[in-house]
Amino acid sequence: MRFFFHFGRYLLLLRQLFKKPENQRMYWDELFRQMVSIGINSLGIVIIISVFMGAVTTVQTAYQLVSGLVSKSIIGAIVSDSSILELGPTITSLVLAGKIGSSIASEIGTMRVTEQIDALEIMGVNAAGYLISPKILAAIITIPMLIILAISLSIGGGIFVGDLTGILSSQQFIEGARSSFLPFNVAFSLTKAFTFAFIISSVSAYQGYYTQGGSLEVGQASTRAVVFSCILILLSDYLLAQLLL
Repeated sequence: MRFFFHFGRYLLLLRQLFKKPENQRMYWDELFRQMVSIGINSLGIVIIISVFMGAVTTVQTAYQLVSGLVSKSIIGAIVSDSSILELGPTITSLVLAGKIGSSIASEIGTMRVTEQIDALEIMGVNAAGYLISPKILAAIITIPMLIILAISLSIGGGIFVGDLTGILSSQQFIEGARSSFLPFNVAFSLTKAFTFAFIISSVSAYQGYYTQGGSLEVGQASTRAVVFSCILILLSDYLLAQLLL
C-alpha cells in the first residue's frame, strides 16, 4: 500500500509540472542555472570515470580473451560496444544519481523544512513547477550530452591504454570498433540516457519536495533519492534491454 501511495503522489506531483509558469523569464533563468549545475559542474567526474572505465575494460578484455587464435581487434569491438550499450549510459547515470540526485533532494528538502516552499504557495506561485520543472528539463538536456561524452572518452581511454601498454595498436582497436558498430546501438544508448535523466531528476525532486522534519530528515531524503534512483535506473535498464533488444 505504501508503494501505491507514493507512486500516486509522484504522479500527482508530475501533473503539477505541466501548468503554465507565472513568470517565464524567471523560469528560463532557473533552467539555465540548473543546466550549469547539473551539466557543466558534472564534467570533471564524468571525464575521470569515463577514461578509466575504457582503460580498465581494455586491459581486462585483453587478459581474458586474447590468445593466438583470437584477433586483437576483438578488443576494440568489445570495448566500444560495451561503452555504447552499457558502460557509458548506465555507469555514468549511476554516478550522476549520487551527485545530482542528492543535490536536488537536499536543495528542495531544505526549502521545504525552512518553509520557503510554503511561502511560494501562499503567494500563489506553482512551487512544484518553478522548482522541479527546470531541474527535470535541464537533466533531460544535459545528461544525454554527458553520456555521449562519456562514451567517447571511454573508447578514447581504451585506445590510449591499448597503445600505451602495447596490448594493441590504435589501428587494430578502431578496426574492431568499426567492424561491430551498429547505429541502433547509439539510438538505444540515447533512449536509456533520456530515461535515466528523467528518473534521476524526478525521483530526487519528489523525495525532497515531500520532506518533513529538519536537517536529519533532509539527509535521509537525500539518501533515499540516491538509492531509489539507482534501483530504478537498473530496473529500467533491464526493461529497456528486454523490450528493445
